[in-house]
Amino acid sequence: MLVAGLTGGIGSGKSAASECFISLGVPVIDADQVARQVVEPGSEALTKIAAHFGQDVIRPDGKLDRPALRRIVFDKERERNWLEALLHPLIRDSILDTLEQLDEDGHAYAVLASPLLLETDQHLLISKVIVVDVPEETQVERTMQRDGIEEAQVRQILAAQMTREERLSHADFVLDNSGSEQDLHSAVEALHPKLKQIAAEEDAADD
Repeated sequence: MLVAGLTGGIGSGKSAASECFISLGVPVIDADQVARQVVEPGSEALTKIAAHFGQDVIRPDGKLDRPALRRIVFDKERERNWLEALLHPLIRDSILDTLEQLDEDGHAYAVLASPLLLETDQHLLISKVIVVDVPEETQVERTMQRDGIEEAQVRQILAAQMTREERLSHADFVLDNSGSEQDLHSAVEALHPKLKQIAAEEDAADD
């Protein structure tokens, strides 16, 4: 089964692009959703996070306070590295399990949507890279509006991510999301048959 990675910087529209693929019947694995699952209450990972960062990162309902944790790790690189070393292997194992199941189900291709696709070893799980791209100022505006945070915090997050130029240099396909939602959907619809064709060619080569 062909696995295409979908990535982009914060506020670029990865979720909107994922929804477009889902509407076409393509299974999408959301790495952010997997990341939430591995730190659910009662998990070993959440226990380790609480022991390391303190109870301030745990909400009253026992769930991880992601904004509180984000403020800590984006301000301290060493803490971010510790967190990534804990979570990334767990996230990768969960993604692998899901991909194996989708392959058994007979899907032509699947999409792995991940903001850290290229920064982590998740890129080893895919064969094509799709980048959702918008200008940096658009990223800032959309993220401020969506998350209700200050511009300085958005730019701090951007600084911790791969640059737009470097991300685009890895792209096999680019989805320009600077237009309307319909424009993005049309771009995904145009890409869909190309990915199905690549999947068919890879499948034939394996036989």
